[in-house]
Amino acid sequence: MNSQSCKKSAFTLLEIMIVVTIIGVLAAMAVPSFQKSLAISRRNACIINLKNIESAKVQWMGAERKTEADTPTDEDLFGEDKFITAKPACPAGGTYDLRAGAAKPMCSIPGHGY
Repeated sequence: MNSQSCKKSAFTLLEIMIVVTIIGVLAAMAVPSFQKSLAISRRNACIINLKNIESAKVQWMGAERKTEADTPTDEDLFGEDKFITAKPACPAGGTYDLRAGAAKPMCSIPGHGY
């Protein structure tokens, strides 16, 4: 007697549903953490941009002999032959206010400042 035994193994529907559920739970836990990390990174990048703008303002005041009451324009600070090549942009979509020489520049998004 020559009998061939063919044994097939496969996943059941229940096993597949359990794996999908576990992956869904892990994803639900990871996404909020990722979003929080992304928001913190954007805020930190914005703060770095603001510090660079403030440094450019100080250099501008020294080079142009301006007082702390003078307010620079974009053309004074940003350009190929200026203190910063291109005007930085807030990673979260805010806009920067240069303000007067003595004041720190600000971002329009609350919490983006130093």
